[in-house]
Amino acid sequence: MKRDVPNTRMNSIVVLADDLTSAGDGAAPFRRAGHRARVLLPGQVDDDVIPPHDGEGVVAVDLGSRLLAPAVAETLTERAASAHAGADLLIKTVDSTLRGHIAAEIRAAREGSGRRAVVIAPAFPAEGRTTVAGVQHVRGVPVHESEFARDPVHPVVTSDLTRLLPEAEAVDAGDGKALDLLPELLAGGGVFVCSAVTDADLDRLVAAVPRPGDVLWVGSPGLAAALARHHPRIPGAAALPRLPAAQRPLVVVGSAHPATRRQLERLRTRSDVTAVETGSGAGGDAAPGVGTGGDADPGVGTVADPRSGGTGSEPGSEAMRDAGGPAAAVGSLRGAAAPVLVVHTPDGRCDPAEADSLTGRLAVAAARSAVEGLADGLLVTGGETAAAVLEALGAAGIELFDEPEPGIARGALLGPLRIPVLIKAGGFGDDTTLERLTRLLIAGGDGTARG
Repeated sequence: MKRDVPNTRMNSIVVLADDLTSAGDGAAPFRRAGHRARVLLPGQVDDDVIPPHDGEGVVAVDLGSRLLAPAVAETLTERAASAHAGADLLIKTVDSTLRGHIAAEIRAAREGSGRRAVVIAPAFPAEGRTTVAGVQHVRGVPVHESEFARDPVHPVVTSDLTRLLPEAEAVDAGDGKALDLLPELLAGGGVFVCSAVTDADLDRLVAAVPRPGDVLWVGSPGLAAALARHHPRIPGAAALPRLPAAQRPLVVVGSAHPATRRQLERLRTRSDVTAVETGSGAGGDAAPGVGTGGDADPGVGTVADPRSGGTGSEPGSEAMRDAGGPAAAVGSLRGAAAPVLVVHTPDGRCDPAEADSLTGRLAVAAARSAVEGLADGLLVTGGETAAAVLEALGAAGIELFDEPEPGIARGALLGPLRIPVLIKAGGFGDDTTLERLTRLLIAGGDGTARG
């Protein structure tokens, strides 16, 4: 059955995410559809701060809950959903490979939001993530049999959403007869896991829901894009100034995902690139609290802009001494002649404690490079890494400008340094993605990457 695409305009749209890249790729499709969109960090969990919603545009909140204990993640998600229960459209993002506290956070968001019906559709066809008979796949392979099963922090143990959520009822978005019954099912409340293998399936699913504001939507960038297509804003209503071109971009790679590592390997073979690794040697330069949700030492975890009178770590301080840490990395970048800079963690996966330490070192190195003016644009891959870099720079979030590719968010930092930034999840993209996005940073504005 063919359905007309609704042209519903909504003033307040809230995205609740468990990491920064999920917040970015959940909000970016709405920016493309004409909405103003911001990605915000909530601050330290202990501060009990949930960023407010001002009633217009899209706000995507990175709750940072993927790395928290399940009970803490559940409490934080419920509180955030309650705070934003009045939004015209409420979206809870989930990882398209089912990493994180999926079931606990969905239940918490439902409870907090007061919405009786939950529509779950984690498919992201543009990146090969599909849902078939309630089972999540990556390029045809069930996610628990893919490389995501070896994730060091959140290894995926099941691909079956109905096992994660036994209370859910299965709906096939590719089945027109099943979608015809969906409005009646939603009216009675409940949780619905929706299979989808194409963007058209997701469009049909969204079109089948008569009152989208009454539903808690749960999904990945694929569902966000479908919702954005069905809820556009007046063209030009959220126009932003041109995003400046980066004369010297810095690519920050903290993800250990093989897709990102292939992209990094290709990028660092170019003659116009200087790549520096931040090591894991012992020393006092890690950034406690950066990307962990803990209390950061202001002399280590935050690299403040000296021009603003901040008290960030200075070169040569205890926080910067390790020969394999931020001081060495920044020193190497400072002397580089190449126009494109790269700072990255070592190849290969490591245990969660070491990964956290490496992320802290990487964030300090990246932030110091930006503060010193060595770089005037950032491309960051990995959600935890992106949040750590923003926190180290004292940024509250990102003002989104556009979505140059599916799952990629581009904007400007909301902080002392309002420089352009691109963020990308570690598992997204092909082998040339980092090259393309680097060229896009250099192009600036609404320019198109070339070369």
